[in-house]
Amino acid sequence: MNFRAQSDEVFIATGGIVQVRSEDVALVVQKGTTNLRRRARLCAHPGPDDRLHEMLIVLDQGTYIRPHRHPGKSESFHVVKGELDVVIFHDDGTVRELIRMGPYGSGRAFYYRLMEPSFHSVLINSPYALFHETTNGPFHQGEAEFAPWSPAEGDTTVSRFVEQLRRLTGGAAAA
Repeated sequence: MNFRAQSDEVFIATGGIVQVRSEDVALVVQKGTTNLRRRARLCAHPGPDDRLHEMLIVLDQGTYIRPHRHPGKSESFHVVKGELDVVIFHDDGTVRELIRMGPYGSGRAFYYRLMEPSFHSVLINSPYALFHETTNGPFHQGEAEFAPWSPAEGDTTVSRFVEQLRRLTGGAAAA
C-alpha cells in the first residue's frame, strides 16, 4: 500500500484505491505498540477535510484515551484483533454503559456505533487491539470535548483514574 507518514502515529493512504495488506497492518501494530503514546492509525481517507474518515487504529494496552465526545458526529468500531471495552458515561462521569468488544467469533460485540454525543473512552484488555473506526469529517484539532471530570493525558493521576475505571467496570488490569 502507498502511504505517507504524518508522524510516528499517523499514516495516510495515498492514491485513489486503498488496499491494506498484512504487512501494512504489521507496520501500524509495530508503531502503535512502541511509540511514546502507544497508538497508531492508518487513515484510508486523504486528509482532515474529507467527509468520511476511515482508519485502522492500533491501541496498546497502556494507551489512555481520555473520555471525550464529538458533538454532531457519530463513530463506529469494528474489532479486527484483540479485546477492548468501550465505556459510555453520563455527563456526571458515572458509567452509563459498558460494551465488551472482541473480534467476530469471540462471543463479544465485534461492532458498535455511537450516534449521539456521549462521553466515551476505550480500555484495552489484550496486549493491543486493532479496530476499524469510521466517523464523519471533517476533523479539526481541538473539536472533541473532553470530560471535565477526567484527567488530561500526561497528568499524574491518569494511572489512578484508569485503575479505578477498570475496577468499576470489572475490566482486565493493565499490564
